[in-house]
Amino acid sequence: MNTLRWPPVALIFSLVAASMLVACSKPAEAPPVVRSVRTLVLAESAGALSREFAAEVRARTESRLGFRVGGKVTRRLVELGQHVQAGQALVQLDPQDLKLGEDVARAGLATAEAQAAQAAADLRRFKELRAQGFISEAELERHSTNERAAQAALRQARAQTGVQANQASYAVLTATAAGVITSVDVEPGQVVAAGLPVLTLAHDGARDVVFAVPEDLGAVVRPLAGKPGAVQVRRWGAADWLNATVREVAAATDPVTRTYLAKADVSGTAFATFELGQTASVQMRVPTRVAVGLQLPLPAVVERDGKSVVWVLDPASMTVQPQVVVTADVLGNVVQVARGLKAGQEVVTAGAHVLQPGQKVRRFQEAAAAASAPRS
Repeated sequence: MNTLRWPPVALIFSLVAASMLVACSKPAEAPPVVRSVRTLVLAESAGALSREFAAEVRARTESRLGFRVGGKVTRRLVELGQHVQAGQALVQLDPQDLKLGEDVARAGLATAEAQAAQAAADLRRFKELRAQGFISEAELERHSTNERAAQAALRQARAQTGVQANQASYAVLTATAAGVITSVDVEPGQVVAAGLPVLTLAHDGARDVVFAVPEDLGAVVRPLAGKPGAVQVRRWGAADWLNATVREVAAATDPVTRTYLAKADVSGTAFATFELGQTASVQMRVPTRVAVGLQLPLPAVVERDGKSVVWVLDPASMTVQPQVVVTADVLGNVVQVARGLKAGQEVVTAGAHVLQPGQKVRRFQEAAAAASAPRS
């Protein structure tokens, strides 16, 4: 009978020891993560920050046109956005009732003229009779009074006829100046009251950019009125800022928005590309609470252990360290740092929320260039 042969004991112990060594060995450490960050080299801000406001290009003069008389609209002769000339007919009312009123006035004028002529003729005859002694002075005075009353009634009838003629002409609403129709609030068949605005006419000529500033900046903006170049403006889609002059600042805030309405003049040749109704931006320098300081994008400042911290980059080692700072003013997306940093330092402006002290980083531009480099 065959006997089963077992492997040598020494071989078994060798295999067990090898497996234990494999199980207890540490895995290879992953290389440290080098994060890409955006950075900014700091410079003094001279105690002022730039504020930007949304604006709209409007005509210097805008007229809300309405009829002087009430009536039913029969025709609207213009469309929204149409350019019109001074005196051009815009909207027409049904003139029938107005013409009837004019006819009544003219009939009254004819009656007054006949009565005035009769009173004048009677006065002449009674003057002759008085000269011959056939009537008394009192009788003559009575006829003289009648003649003056007839003349007064004639003047009244003439004035009334003129009013009614004007009323009839008011059945057609005409443009007071050359310009563009910017709003239409009436349609044929609608009955309108006297004085109700039915169209808005933006006059040709001077243009303004109109913008609103917060209530706390009213004292800052008001002294800028009349100073050339106090603000800069640019139209939507343009890259270049153009100097402009603040022409007007409202004396009181809007009761709903609590903002001051301001207007800057953009009627020069440099603003020829600014179109009516176009969106624009207005930029101005606003003083801050500290005379000097450093400006940072708001995402560059993060909270760490209850303190405001900025990550400072060491260009030699390409590592970052947290730096506690004291902030001054925050305007929009910009924060002013009063203490903790100095001009010339390079700080992280994007990606700061994932950094650790001493972490290696690389500038975002370098990372982008490496990613776009062709691979062999």
